[in-house]
Amino acid sequence: MGQKSRDLTTGGIYKNLFTMALPTALGFLGQTLYDLVDMIWLGRISSFAVAGVTVFATVFWSVEVLNEIIGMSSVSMISQSYGAKNFDRTDRVIEQALTFKALVALIALVFLVLFLKPLLNFLSQDPLVVRDALDYGYIRIFFLPIMFSSYTVNTALRCIGDAKSPMLIMLFASLLNVVLDPIFIFDKVPGTAIPGLNLGVFGAALATVISTSIAFVIGFWLLFSGKRGIKPSLKGLLKLDWSIDSKLLTIGLPTGIEMLTRNLSWFISLKIIASFGTAAVATIGIGNRFSGLLVMPLIGLHIGANAIVGQNLGANQVERARKTVLASVLVGSVFMIIMVCLSMLFPGVIMRIFIDDPEVIALGTMMIRILSPSFLFLAVFFGLGSAFGGAGYMLPFTTSSVISRWGIQVPLLILFIAVMKLPIESIWIALAISEISESIIMVFAYRQGKWKTKRV
Repeated sequence: MGQKSRDLTTGGIYKNLFTMALPTALGFLGQTLYDLVDMIWLGRISSFAVAGVTVFATVFWSVEVLNEIIGMSSVSMISQSYGAKNFDRTDRVIEQALTFKALVALIALVFLVLFLKPLLNFLSQDPLVVRDALDYGYIRIFFLPIMFSSYTVNTALRCIGDAKSPMLIMLFASLLNVVLDPIFIFDKVPGTAIPGLNLGVFGAALATVISTSIAFVIGFWLLFSGKRGIKPSLKGLLKLDWSIDSKLLTIGLPTGIEMLTRNLSWFISLKIIASFGTAAVATIGIGNRFSGLLVMPLIGLHIGANAIVGQNLGANQVERARKTVLASVLVGSVFMIIMVCLSMLFPGVIMRIFIDDPEVIALGTMMIRILSPSFLFLAVFFGLGSAFGGAGYMLPFTTSSVISRWGIQVPLLILFIAVMKLPIESIWIALAISEISESIIMVFAYRQGKWKTKRV
């Protein structure tokens, strides 16, 4: 399976970028299909099921802050250690990232068990929506440590230049989820005579955790087998190393704060959106999943470029790192131009893939037409962001998020909806303005050039 580790400090810039980004994008596309398939099947149950999963995801994202902090720290630490040819430290960082992230996942698990229901009731007063959110959410919560650890395994493989193995693992898990979903959700697999388990919303969550768990086992075995040029040890998982753990907490802390502010602003935004009813919540839920699909290649470019930039900075090849960043922006921009044009042409077709409810389809069609052009700016955001991710300099993510979400998005939503009493289309306008402003702020941060001198 896959390839051995790869030295990204040599070879062509675009060759390295595509070698890392394409498998990463395909792998994350597979992971996105987890959620997309769930949403498509849940849309065949009811708009309440779609809304329930949407409000659960909003709460669930709040604890992913912990995963993001350690994950982004590990990207820069593993890639820079590997680029500097310090393989012993590479092994230790991988061991500590796995152990430390599993521990914080347990903390997040306890938090969600205690506060999930009150938070869901705050977001939605519809008992059917809350019921479906709980049915979907509890099993996802209890498998949180496996989910976090699965991310770490794939991150470690990419940072040593093996992007193909995580891609294959994630695509396999996605395919398994696609197969299990209709079997677990319905009493009979749609379009066939195959009997199902008729577990409804709970079945969708169960299919996801089974797929994620199998993916983790495969990736863990591959990483610890020694077949990729590094050899982290099981014994190393049992001992914490504060010299590494402290950096795992601090390097990615700005990114964690960025994600926390983003999630809190979205928590408030969803509360405002919910004032328009369950159909509006279902619409934005589908919009989030669809936008995730559009953006996934950009995230693949971003993560692949992070590893390349990190290895080159570790080897003090700053100019190669800079060229990688600009290549990521260019490739991402070309892709997004194509995808935005397709979205603008076929918004109704896109919505009907997910749901049959005519009200949700009408709302979603307008949403896609208004929001899609703002996605062009995300190519700049993620492309330039790879400079900061590879360097371990995460402050620009925090700055851009706080300003765009709390200085622009939330105030505009309050102004448009609470004060001016504008229709729901104004929500999509506010979200688009927020996305554009975040990318503009990232440009200013990149031009300052501080990332070129940062090392971890």
